[in-house]
Amino acid sequence: MSDLNQITNQLFDRREAMRPTARTWAKHALFFLITFATVTIAGTLQPFGIIPIFPDADPQTWNELYQFIFSLPARYVGLIFDTVYQICTNFAVFKYGVSFSGSLLFILLCHEFGHYIFCRIYGVDATLPYFIPTPPMLGPAGTFGAFIKIISPMPSRRAVFDIGVAGPIAGFVALIPVALIGFFTFQQAAPAAEIPGGTLIFSDPLLFKFLAWIFRIDLQIPMFPNPFYFAAWIGLLVTALNLIPAGQLDGGHAIFAVFNKKFHYWAGRIAFVVVVAVSISGWFLYSSPSGFLFAILLGIMMRVRHPEPLDSTPLDTKRKLIAVLTLLIFLLCATPFPIQIK
Repeated sequence: MSDLNQITNQLFDRREAMRPTARTWAKHALFFLITFATVTIAGTLQPFGIIPIFPDADPQTWNELYQFIFSLPARYVGLIFDTVYQICTNFAVFKYGVSFSGSLLFILLCHEFGHYIFCRIYGVDATLPYFIPTPPMLGPAGTFGAFIKIISPMPSRRAVFDIGVAGPIAGFVALIPVALIGFFTFQQAAPAAEIPGGTLIFSDPLLFKFLAWIFRIDLQIPMFPNPFYFAAWIGLLVTALNLIPAGQLDGGHAIFAVFNKKFHYWAGRIAFVVVVAVSISGWFLYSSPSGFLFAILLGIMMRVRHPEPLDSTPLDTKRKLIAVLTLLIFLLCATPFPIQIK
């Protein structure tokens, strides 16, 4: 029986994955280009960019607040058109926006193609990366990221692990040069981004603190807007969120493959409780609602059942060591309160 299982595993591992057609490439390229446009616009606007958002808006009374809210749609459309005009006519704005969007989408693209390439290696049917554009300011940095959809069953726990961790590892490797450029071009002594009710602060993950120590930069001093720094910061946040050990997140795949179905179930529940607790703490300590969005997304992900691989043979030592490396990447990327308002 063991010989039969081994032969079956080899057949599944060597199965050729579906190949995307020219029409499929064109469709995914269109989504990518739209996302490139929305991310470029979002990257030039505060808090990531150099163009202020509604600088003349400072409602002091209920009537002024009502008028501001009523005029918000027209203000938003005007802001976007003005930003596009500045991108097209001002090279400094164009350079900043493209530096941000190019860096961020490079990180996301490497992450998703890490998954996709290993799907092809294992003969697992999967779509090309779907990039999700969002209207600037209405979505984080002009995009909700990207994903691939796996269509065929996973042949083995080894495939679940390799496909799952390939994305965050590839994305992390891709963001390192972006982060280095960000610190090479780091300029201090600029005011922090002001928002109604306080100052917006981006909490620095461990990797940034390590780089600041190498470059002898004091991260407590405000900085001039830096597209590479912010693109790498978002890349670190995306990597950390994906490595949470729950559901069908990349960390969930890794936990499922390294341990078992029961461990994956309870790890997801514990992670959800921790994220909710951190979200509540972030609201009371820093008036930041961002954690609740993470909690909601995690709650939705946990409702998606993790698929069972066809072969449940435990992982080898090499992959368990890679799992430890992935945990280290998570620790370098994660920060409990990424967005703070003071």
